[in-house]
Amino acid sequence: MPTGPNQYHHGNLRAAILTEAQTLLSESGADALSLREVARRTGVSHGAPRRHFPDKQALLSALVEQGYEQLGARIESALTDTGGDFTERLTAFACAYVDFTQRNDELMTLMLSSKTWPDAGHLIAANERAFAPAVELLRQAAETGDIAAADTDAVNTAVLAMLHGLAFVAGHGLAGTGPTVDLVAGAVRTLVEGLRPR
Repeated sequence: MPTGPNQYHHGNLRAAILTEAQTLLSESGADALSLREVARRTGVSHGAPRRHFPDKQALLSALVEQGYEQLGARIESALTDTGGDFTERLTAFACAYVDFTQRNDELMTLMLSSKTWPDAGHLIAANERAFAPAVELLRQAAETGDIAAADTDAVNTAVLAMLHGLAFVAGHGLAGTGPTVDLVAGAVRTLVEGLRPR
């Protein structure tokens, strides 16, 4: 049976709802997000989203999980597409993260807040999957002597803190008018030089 533009067969209604929800989130923030408005934008009855998302919290949770999947794909692609030494690969990872954050500000805010939600275990797991390629990059760098990594957790935390800081600085225009990629590359070089064995 053919479907019209406002009808969704089983299997893609959920995806359509998430697409509209992510667009609405980026436009208006999480507070303005509602199942009713998402249904209206998707072109289905106001009760249709509840087949997949019983309440707003379930929708937000699905958005966060999808966000981590998107971020993970960006990170993996950046690292796969970049050859070169450790600094170049770490720069590619950092640029991918900062770019994703700038393009998805509201989604990233939601993602970062989700670890405190009840039953957030699957979201924490999604976060770990997203960053797994970068964690592996740092592990390999420690193994090959590119960085001194007596404390792997401390190194991971330092890199993550740098990324959040770069995203904030770039997103709020605090780094002047130069290209964001130059800002990121410079910060990565500085960090790597500080991490090198002495």
